[in-house]
Amino acid sequence: MDRRRTPTVAAARGVTAAAVALAAAVAARPVLAHGGSLGGSARESLSVPTWLMLATGGAVVGASFLLATFATDRSALDWLVDSRRRLAPPAPTALRWAAGALGVAALVGIVVTGFVGPTDPLSNPAVVIVWAGWWAGFAMSTYLVGNSWPAVNPWRAIAEALPDLGREYRWTLGAWPSVAGLLALVWIEVVSPLADDPRVLAVTVVAYSVVTLAGAVVYGTETWFREADPVSRVFRYYGAVAPVGRDDDGSLSLRFPGAALTSDRLDGVDEAAFVVAILWVTTFDGFVATPAWQWLARSLVNLGYPIALLYPGAMVVGFALFLGVYLLASRLARRTAPTYVASETLARRFAPPLLAIAAGYHVAHFLGYFLSLVPALVAAVTAPLATVNPGLIVVPGWFGGVAIAGVLGGHLLAIFAAHVTAFDMFPGRLQAIRSQYPFIAVMVFYTMASLWIVTRPDVPLPYLQ
Repeated sequence: MDRRRTPTVAAARGVTAAAVALAAAVAARPVLAHGGSLGGSARESLSVPTWLMLATGGAVVGASFLLATFATDRSALDWLVDSRRRLAPPAPTALRWAAGALGVAALVGIVVTGFVGPTDPLSNPAVVIVWAGWWAGFAMSTYLVGNSWPAVNPWRAIAEALPDLGREYRWTLGAWPSVAGLLALVWIEVVSPLADDPRVLAVTVVAYSVVTLAGAVVYGTETWFREADPVSRVFRYYGAVAPVGRDDDGSLSLRFPGAALTSDRLDGVDEAAFVVAILWVTTFDGFVATPAWQWLARSLVNLGYPIALLYPGAMVVGFALFLGVYLLASRLARRTAPTYVASETLARRFAPPLLAIAAGYHVAHFLGYFLSLVPALVAAVTAPLATVNPGLIVVPGWFGGVAIAGVLGGHLLAIFAAHVTAFDMFPGRLQAIRSQYPFIAVMVFYTMASLWIVTRPDVPLPYLQ
């Protein structure tokens, strides 16, 4: 055997063994979990030892990085991420208008049926369309085939038809309002019956519409939906994972999945913080349904902590922890790969690869959820005011393999994007590899935190009953 190939073979075997172990663990019982930032959840714990789940999850990330270190041909990496194949010319104006009209019609239907439709969540179009059709189905489309949200965004279509104030105020707050908005939306989803009460959902949609349209009028449609609106930012960031992207002239091109994650697409640490927020809200939505949170919440209340601040406090503190760990990795990367590059620059360049992890968990948690609710979605759309009892599709046991493929695919794509980013930033091969050490540790941390939550039994959320 050629000894020069031994490390590569060992790394490949490490990835394979870790992937098989993690796949067996996840496939042991089917999982339906909330894996994004805005929807409801239904989760089952896994009948596997926690240590095995965490060890294999961390091993997948670590072994994948070890394998990636042998890909050091810069020209090959550049060719991989720069390759494009044009798929379609820019969409005609009539098609864009039709897409916007469809979005507006859906928004009106959601509000109307939320107020006057059936009270049964599975029969009410507002609940089914928002959670199954929009946050499960449509959100998956943004990172699988490209972001079409700007075309169908109903608030954008309405805002473009509204009169302006004669001037547009300058936006100076960066991405921080988007971060706050995303955290607030998920907090509202957790503490309120948005997925169970159509009226509450309709009121929330109306309130969101008022704030969004007012902001678009004051700051301008383009500025508001690019800088301030958290939903638009989530879908735009998810779209960077997709193999289909939009060129500068508006045409669609086929590219390597995740290629856009390697570009210098973020403007500052605030936008990197939004990427971390997407990961954190995924974790938060699962963490508050674990026995650990139940024990912690009761302990804090017994010590005199206000009940009203339990969930918002946990949201803020947890996000600060996740962001702090990531920013610490950015500072440590300047030591592991001695460089004069500022830690803020490292933070914004290495943040986009984390989106692949978020997308992987989203597809793993929501693909089965979406498929099982297709009959309810069809029934709600075709009979919007009728109370029906749709039969749900039961996904087969082997479907767990699809879910684990999403998780592993997201992590492997994140490793690849971080690897290409490092070689784009640093001239030396060893320096590029060493710069990734702290960020790989962060990926392991995020992965093991999420997998730990998956292994916990699902319990009622304390103090919300």
